Amino acid sequence: MADPYTTLGVARDAGEADIKKAYRKLAKELHPDRNTDNPKAAERFSQVTQAYDLLNDKDKRARFDRGEIDADGNPTAPFGFGGGAPGGFRHGEQSFDFGAGGDPSDLFEGLFGGRGGFAGGFGGFGRRQQQPKGSNVLYTLAVPFEDAATLVPQRLRLADGKTIDLKLPANLENGTQMRLAGRGQPGPGGAGDGIVKIEIQPHRFFTRDGDNVRLDLPVSLSEAVLGASVRVPTVEGAVMLTVPKNSTSGKTLRLRGRGFHKADGSGRGDQLVTLMVDLPVGDDALVEFVQGWKDQDKRNPRGNLGV
Repeated sequence: MADPYTTLGVARDAGEADIKKAYRKLAKELHPDRNTDNPKAAERFSQVTQAYDLLNDKDKRARFDRGEIDADGNPTAPFGFGGGAPGGFRHGEQSFDFGAGGDPSDLFEGLFGGRGGFAGGFGGFGRRQQQPKGSNVLYTLAVPFEDAATLVPQRLRLADGKTIDLKLPANLENGTQMRLAGRGQPGPGGAGDGIVKIEIQPHRFFTRDGDNVRLDLPVSLSEAVLGASVRVPTVEGAVMLTVPKNSTSGKTLRLRGRGFHKADGSGRGDQLVTLMVDLPVGDDALVEFVQGWKDQDKRNPRGNLGV
């Protein structure tokens, strides 16, 4: 693979934010779902994803910058030869010393689980090198707000045309990434992974507050003053809610267990319903009533604000 910095179009000293920004831009342009008739775009998408995987991993990026691994993540000098102490070699952060009269094939046996990986012992030096896996494939999955809260499995079509039902995790967040092992591009060392990025779709009247769901609920003046039992939408369908007498706008009621699933498995958050008194427009009877009643109401509702 080409230099990952070149592939993403970023400088070698680019920060994490710049790398992520460049990747998102390219991934959006090259995603297989948007380029069904362009196989070169799918190939380029895989290259971009592989470059991002390397540069987004601090350890791999540092090793690449030091020249220890190539753009595919493979060692540039197998077994770390070069610059070691006399009579030995360095593998990673460990030094191995053959010593006087030592048999280096014993060392290779320990590293590779048997002498069979080397033809004719050390002299043959038929080294076995791990083959690289295929590139990862990034998927973006739009999940309806209600499905995210209730963890409804989502149907996902993969790059190979197959479909799977994806089980959503508890405490699902916008931007959560899920890894599908072996669902990426094929490679000599096996297939890469599928990386599924979750995008929770906004709702027209629900909003999220941590594990809770919030809703502003319009109620009539009579329902607020006299109290009532009203139907309220939830992420699982409508339920009945009791509005207490003399409720004012801003009063918040709680529907327990109607929110998002908690990460610790202790249940679900709640739905917080904020009452909003909705007054009719152009109601002459209401206007006449208020005009006759206002002289009786001597309260200052803004007194707590110091005005």
